[in-house]
Amino acid sequence: MDMTSMSGVWIDTTRGSVTARAGTSLGTILDTIVPGGWFLPVTPGTRHVTVGGAIAADVHGKNHHRDGSFGQHLETLDLITGDGSPMTAKPATDIFDATVGGMGLTGIITKAAFRLIPIETSWMSVSTVKADDLDSVMLALVDADRWSRYSVAWVDLSPSVRGRGIVDAAEHATLAETSGKPRLREFTEAVVGPPRWMTRVVTDLSVRTFNQAWFSMAPRRETRKLHRLSSFFYPLDRVSNWNRLYGRNGFLQYQFVVPDGEEDTLREVARTLASSPTPVALAVLKRMGSSRGGMMSFPMPGWTLAVDMPLGDPELAATLDRCDRMVQAAGGRVYLAKDSRLRSDVAHDMYPRLKRWREVRARLDPEDRLRSNLSERLRLTS
Repeated sequence: MDMTSMSGVWIDTTRGSVTARAGTSLGTILDTIVPGGWFLPVTPGTRHVTVGGAIAADVHGKNHHRDGSFGQHLETLDLITGDGSPMTAKPATDIFDATVGGMGLTGIITKAAFRLIPIETSWMSVSTVKADDLDSVMLALVDADRWSRYSVAWVDLSPSVRGRGIVDAAEHATLAETSGKPRLREFTEAVVGPPRWMTRVVTDLSVRTFNQAWFSMAPRRETRKLHRLSSFFYPLDRVSNWNRLYGRNGFLQYQFVVPDGEEDTLREVARTLASSPTPVALAVLKRMGSSRGGMMSFPMPGWTLAVDMPLGDPELAATLDRCDRMVQAAGGRVYLAKDSRLRSDVAHDMYPRLKRWREVRARLDPEDRLRSNLSERLRLTS
């Protein structure tokens, strides 16, 4: 179902909430709310996600340790179930908990209302520090989470560099911090991108070269600078069709989470990925906080690592299967919103509330009309 033609936004400035049709992109909402001094409570790394998609995947952002996932800020959601019945679901109900993170399989989401957060400016106050290995990166993230609303780490998983990285911790900048700068500017920015004929640019050599340059440019001592909202939250959105850099085969993103206390598993998976013949083009590490998401939501308190890797190497599948088994044994899970190759038995073990979710879904779609490639490959509905 393509819902993008169902777009529309209504803002209640007195309550600090917004009602949006499911096909509305987060970017469209931002263009409307930022000039008025509001921001999304949770946002993933791209503003091209729709409201319906954000609910179906229960997306998370750089502030999960503080504010949780998208579904935790919903007030209501409307959907049409598999038997064609319109329905409104509210938090703390079975239908709501099955739909949030339910990958669109409980019904067609049509509209939702959710809370916003107030901002004084369209700038971020960002503190940056670099760390020489993965353990130092993890310590810096834990420290950043004690005082910052947003935190994220870029990690270099090139072979033999020990997982060095750069940690950013941020807060929304106040008026006092942005003296002389535009207070609340329009959010939309121009984009550029590679041409259609672009051949593969992401190679082992180019990744190592870029990572070395990126790490070298980061400050050795902690520094604080102002960044635009868009550059902090959506850096890749400024490059249209950036996926062409991976060539005709494209790329795969692998994201997992392991609970607190399983730091050794995180280290071992990172080592496995770093030693793979396929280069890790991008690796992002974040902390996750209290998990109050839906029955099939991805987040849990702990560590989440997302990596981008070019496709084409026949050994990549076996490498990721090994990573899956380590994550599974640690009580973690793989993010279904980014998955294209997980085994069904592994997925079932990673999502322990699957049985209860199936029971609720069966009431909403007794004839099993709502299906997807993902649900059939992972046998989620049967």
